[in-house]
Amino acid sequence: MRTFIGADFSRDIKDSIAGVQHIVRENSERGRFKYVGNFHLTLKFLGEIEQAKAPDIGRTLKEIALKHRRIRLNIDKIGYFNGKGSIHALWLGFSGELDKLSSLYSDIDEGMYKLGIKKEIKAYTPHITIAQDLVLKIPFEKLEEKLNFQNFRTVEIREISLIKSEEAGGKRIYTPISTFQLK
Repeated sequence: MRTFIGADFSRDIKDSIAGVQHIVRENSERGRFKYVGNFHLTLKFLGEIEQAKAPDIGRTLKEIALKHRRIRLNIDKIGYFNGKGSIHALWLGFSGELDKLSSLYSDIDEGMYKLGIKKEIKAYTPHITIAQDLVLKIPFEKLEEKLNFQNFRTVEIREISLIKSEEAGGKRIYTPISTFQLK
């Protein structure tokens, strides 16, 4: 099964993200826009794992969660990863307790490595993907000027989850397998 470790958001945070996504959509020629219910913060992409490995991953995540306190973040920027002729991924980024988030990420990466899952090579860029394969009608800088992050509430990461990702009815569905509360 295809999996990742992530943190979910409350419905009101997802609705605020959807408001930004709406402005992006209005200023785009084309793109694939993420479903509102799927907005999340990925902490580690695991890829295809055997279902029998899920309990070991869960035990490791439980230990990690007990070592970390809740993390307060602010969604306050937009960025992108380049693609060929388009924006591969348009995302919202964070400020706030990034040192705590980085520590949690490192412990997860190390914990998964001990279970035989490769460590990440690239530096961790915490983000929420809102669109992919995007072509804008306006320059990116103009899009940035149209966005206002003042109305966003602070995001509190309270738990981490092992999440299954599957395709159903032409739509990507994320289902938590196990969830663990941070201290």
